[in-house]
Amino acid sequence: MTGTKQACELGDCGTCTVIMDGKAVNSCLVLAMQADGSEFTTVEGLAVDGKLSPIQESFIDAGAIQCGFCSSGMMMSAKAMLDQNPSPSRDEIRHGIAGNLCRCTGYYKIVNAIENTAKRRCKEGGA
Repeated sequence: MTGTKQACELGDCGTCTVIMDGKAVNSCLVLAMQADGSEFTTVEGLAVDGKLSPIQESFIDAGAIQCGFCSSGMMMSAKAMLDQNPSPSRDEIRHGIAGNLCRCTGYYKIVNAIENTAKRRCKEGGA
């Protein structure tokens, strides 16, 4: 596993975001005893049978990946948010990724990628 990044170790940057039992969490703040028995999804779990997920494809198509350091955490926050709210507004998207810091972009392309993912998933029947 190389997608989940270690960065601040304080829960401030969101780089280590994974999905734990359906919710986005900063993995740096999860104790082993809290994780016991939980189901986790990392960015490696987004692709199925070697096919990129709609989130991954949208990030690439929108140019939302610059250096790539924050990308896995952004995508995991986006997935958790879209699983709860399949049709978010741009403000809801911004709120949904508020715990993820990116130093390369102004978030515009990231928000576009997530918005495009929502539209695509709706069009494809929630995939």
